[in-house]
Amino acid sequence: MRIRAVLGLFAMTLGVPATAQVVQGTVPGWMAGAWIERKGEDWSEEYWTAARGDLLLGAAKSGTGARLTWWEQTRIQRDPDGSIAFYASPRGQAPARFPMVAQKEGEIVFADPAHDYPQRIRYWRDGAMLRAEISKMDGSRVNRWVYVPMGR
Repeated sequence: MRIRAVLGLFAMTLGVPATAQVVQGTVPGWMAGAWIERKGEDWSEEYWTAARGDLLLGAAKSGTGARLTWWEQTRIQRDPDGSIAFYASPRGQAPARFPMVAQKEGEIVFADPAHDYPQRIRYWRDGAMLRAEISKMDGSRVNRWVYVPMGR
C-alpha cells in the first residue's frame, strides 16, 4: 500500500490524478524500431517490436568500439489487471517490473520507488528521435539517451 501511495504522489507531480485504480493507457507503439545513440566510440542501441497484442518486446545493448559492456531484455505489456508495465531483465537477471505512472501523446513514464536503481524510466519522442531517461524518484542519478533511427 505504501508503494501505491508514493506512486500516487509521483503521478500527481506529473499532473496525473492519483487514484486507487490502475493507471489506464496504451502500449507505446511510437517506440517501435531500431534506435542508436553514438558519442565518439561509445554507443547504445535499443530495439522495440511493433505494439501488437498489447506487447512490445525490446532489447538494449551498449558498448565502446567493438566491445559490448552491457545488455538487457525488456518488454512493455498490458498486465492481466489492465495496467501497463515496463519489465527489465539486465544481463539475464529476473525481470524487474515498473508500473506505468503517466502517459500522454508521445511520452510514457514508469516508476517503482522500491527498486534500487533506476526507480523512474521515461521515454518520449522528439521529432524523429526517441529519448530515454532513468533516475531515482527524486530525479537524482539521471542518465539520458538521445536515439536516432538506425541507418541515419
